[in-house]
Amino acid sequence: LVIFVVGAAGGWFANGLAPASSPVAPTTSVAQGATAAYRTFVVEVAHPVEVGAAQEAHLLQWLSKRLGRPLAAPDLSRFGYRLMGGRLLPAGDAAAAQLMYDDASGRRLTVYVRAASGTETAFRFQQEGDAATFAWIDRGFGFAVTGMASRDELLPIAEAVYHGLAGKS
Repeated sequence: LVIFVVGAAGGWFANGLAPASSPVAPTTSVAQGATAAYRTFVVEVAHPVEVGAAQEAHLLQWLSKRLGRPLAAPDLSRFGYRLMGGRLLPAGDAAAAQLMYDDASGRRLTVYVRAASGTETAFRFQQEGDAATFAWIDRGFGFAVTGMASRDELLPIAEAVYHGLAGKS
């Protein structure tokens, strides 16, 4: 009994001495969620999206309702990408939206949106293996563009998405 009490007390005090894990920056959290979703669904052949581009109005209305903000599908045709469709994803205690695009060669990229705290509007770049992501926070939401592309190739696409989602030209 004495050994148990001493062990439990030692564990209790040692827990207080352990260094606290540093909080993850909101843009990093958004980028991680976007990259995980990208890796999960970009390889799908039969079901890469939940709702296809043929039902774009329904898709955007549904995702907008679930996110609590109007969502538009950015036009990425000038980069050779067309909207395939999208899906609803979990994001902690909230929802996230993923829009998937592809080009004529079959390369895919995704646009990811979820609620996020913070005021960081600067683009953050993250590379995980072959997946590159630009993420940013704007007006209470986190946004990310992920694809198998170089930083230089993905940046103008992320800027176009930023302007398209913000209703800017």
